[in-house]
Amino acid sequence: MLNKVTDISVSFLNENKITTLLLDVDNTIITFKGNEIIEGFSEWKQELQKEGIKILILSNGKSERLKITAQKAELDFVPMACKPLPFKYLKAIKKVGSNRKNTAIVGDQIFTDILGGNLVGIKSILLKPIKLETQTSFKIRRYFENILINKWERKA
Repeated sequence: MLNKVTDISVSFLNENKITTLLLDVDNTIITFKGNEIIEGFSEWKQELQKEGIKILILSNGKSERLKITAQKAELDFVPMACKPLPFKYLKAIKKVGSNRKNTAIVGDQIFTDILGGNLVGIKSILLKPIKLETQTSFKIRRYFENILINKWERKA
């Protein structure tokens, strides 16, 4: 678990043989329902791309809102992914010409981003959310996610 997407280094990706990143949007590169890309993202993205890392946005969000964020991030995207279902993960991997062995999903939610990555057989990088959501459904999910995170941390 990392604090933010820009904490993912080229050396970490090389050590883990990751050549493709699928990025969630909300609470990963922007705040939930926000519209401003996090500070340092552009420089981070350029550094990774310079090293040959492919990056694509994979989001449950709808096309129009996602299109605006993708344009700001200067990245291609796959909308309405229905994560954790595997179909759009596979579409995204194919779209960038990669394979499952070298691909990782990056996101802030265990029961969508990370579970989907595990179902597809790709690596997963869990991030702390940029800003916690206030809706009841998110509070419930975060409660159960914290139980899992605490369990993993005790094992480490």
